[in-house]
Amino acid sequence: MGDGLYEVRTRLTSNRIVPILFYIDRRQRMVLLHGFVKQSRETPQSDLALARANKRTHERSLT
Repeated sequence: MGDGLYEVRTRLTSNRIVPILFYIDRRQRMVLLHGFVKQSRETPQSDLALARANKRTHERSLT
């Protein structure tokens, strides 16, 4: 995913795939940033942008 972002996936009913975007913070915690129902093969840029914004917000709260 880049920028220290990673993805885990799960399946819901009706064969829907739900990726969860996360990162590992400096305290070695897995921080879940954003989840969405996958509509296409590629991760939409808007979902990546939201995860990156949430990551920046979380990083600022650690100082």
